[in-house]
Formats: sequence, C-alpha cells, structure tokens
Amino acid sequence: MSDCSIKRARGFSLLEMVIAMALGTVVLGAAVQLYSQGVAATWTVTQRAELQQDFRAASNMLTRDLSLAGAGLSNGAAIALPAGTTPVYGCDQTPKCYINGASAAYPKQGTTPYMYGLLPGWKYGPTLNASQGATDVATVVYTDSTFYLNCYTATITSSTVVTFTQPSPLTCTLPSGVTAPQSVNDSVVGLTPGDLVLFSFTPNVVAEVTAVNNGVVTFAINDVLKMNSTTAASGNLANATGPGTGTRILVITYYIDNTINPPRLMRQVSGHTPMPVAENLAYLQFSYDLFDDSTDTPTPDQADGGAGLTPPLLPNQITKINIKHMAMDSTMKGARGGYQGLDLETSVSARNLTYSNGYPQ
Repeated sequence: MSDCSIKRARGFSLLEMVIAMALGTVVLGAAVQLYSQGVAATWTVTQRAELQQDFRAASNMLTRDLSLAGAGLSNGAAIALPAGTTPVYGCDQTPKCYINGASAAYPKQGTTPYMYGLLPGWKYGPTLNASQGATDVATVVYTDSTFYLNCYTATITSSTVVTFTQPSPLTCTLPSGVTAPQSVNDSVVGLTPGDLVLFSFTPNVVAEVTAVNNGVVTFAINDVLKMNSTTAASGNLANATGPGTGTRILVITYYIDNTINPPRLMRQVSGHTPMPVAENLAYLQFSYDLFDDSTDTPTPDQADGGAGLTPPLLPNQITKINIKHMAMDSTMKGARGGYQGLDLETSVSARNLTYSNGYPQ
C-alpha cells in the first residue's frame, strides 16, 4: 500500500477540524446576527404600526367628542342643576368614582351648580411623571341624536317619576326612512340606569335614570350622580311643571387611569362604566381659548379654562380646546432600546358653546 493511500485513510487532522469549526462558527454567527436584526426590525415596525393605529383611533375619538361639545344644548350651553346641591360626574352605578379615584363637582354660580357643554379638568387626573405634574381631565356634554326620545311627551307623575307617551300624530321630525321612534326601554338604544335626561319642563331639568319600566321612568333620590334631589329650591322635578319633552344627553369624560399598568386613556359616558380607549398613556394636557363678549377680548391658552382670571370667565365662553399633549408610548422596546412614542398636539373649535362670532385668531 502506498504512503498516499495511508494518508487519505486517516481523514482530517485536528488542526484542519479546528479551522473548519472556527470558520463555520463565524458564518453561523453572522447568519444568526442577520436573522436577529431582521426579526428586531420587523418587531419594531409592527410595534410602530400598532402604536400608530391605537393612537389614531384614540385621537379621532377624542377630537370628535371635543368638537361636539355643547351640541344640541340651549343657547349658551349652560344648564342650571338643582340649587343648593352638589351634583357630580365621573361615577358609575357600581357605585365607583374614577377621576383620580374620586368624583368631580359641577362648577357653581353662587349656590347653583351648572352643567356646561365643556367642563375643563385642570390637574384633576393622576400624576404619572413628577416633573410633568398632574394630568388633565376633559368633559364634554352634548345631546344624543341617535335616540329619538324627544318624540315622546314627558309628563311628571311625581317628584321622582316621569311617564313618556307617544303622541299621535308625532310632533317630532324623524330622519328619512324612519317611521317611528325607538321604544323608551329599547334593548339597544333605550334608557338605562345611569343615563341623563334633559327635560324641557319649566324650568329645564336634568335628571339621572335609576329604573325603566316601559314608558315609566324613575329618577329616584340618592342617585350616583346626585342629580335627583327632591328638596332643592329649583332645578329638579319637584319644582318643575310640564308636560314637555326629554332628550338624552351624553356627559363624556376623558381621563387617565393609572390604577393598572400600563396607564390607560378612559372614556366614561354619564353614569355608566368607563371603557378603555388606548393604553400606555404617558401624559394628557389641555388648554383653552376663551372670548369675553362683554369686553370683546380674546383670552387664549388658559390651562384652567379661565377660572383663574380676574374676573373669571365661564366654560361657555370657551371657543377652542387646545390638546397640548396626548402622549402615548409603545408596549415593547424597539431594536435599539428605549420606548417609541407619539404625541398629539392640535386644536379643536367648539362653536356649539357660544353663538358669538368673535373667535381668537
């Protein structure tokens, strides 16, 4: 047997094996690194797209509600509530209150609280970052145009009960294609406990629904939102005269809930359980532009809605809502570490709050 054949039978030498393994490891490592970078880039793009989608949905809902502030309310968008009482918003039927763990009271003129089309909530919310301070809350009020409660005649049966009857012929105007209003207790859009109804009695009255039995609706005392006083001097069913009509109004509050992690932007309607709009909220801040009709003076960028001015201005003198910051972070870290984030900064006109044509430029 030749020496050459013996060498071929011995296979690779140890040095050759080490060199081959080293080269293979380098190639495999490069492939793994490229794969990892590709996965990280894909994950980052996915997270960015998800963040943008959630952010767009939240910002669209918020700006839509803000633009409707005061819609359908009376001229001036200011409704007197039961005098000498302290009605609140931000609570549901459980009962539980949510604005930084508490309720918020309606502003007063003297001893009479008023419901305005827009209720600023400067620093009503929780503090997420000590350097930024407390977050803001914003509450808008407008009528529900999808439920034709105004087609019924409302009659005061007692200080806590109103009966709704459908007149014939109807005295309201229904949309094209709609032949009759929904039932008062309709399972989809009808009245339920926690709803607020604005009555066109003398004077106007806002009351909270506590029970519904067909067309007989109860507005019992000790309601969660403290609207149904029977002892108030005015602004309640006990001191109103009818008949009249009723319209469901939506009191919609946006606030940040930090009792869970990550913090969420919440939307609460009247006395119902809040629903999450988006999570990973980092900050929420508003300011307001106002116009003083008595002096023809615009007052822009008021964080507290004009309450701290001398003399103070009222919420129905607000002409524009400035979303200073609605900041949101992504759920996961990006490829380079650190969180992605978006921040909404825009302004929304509120022309339903005032009928004066003098808006800040």
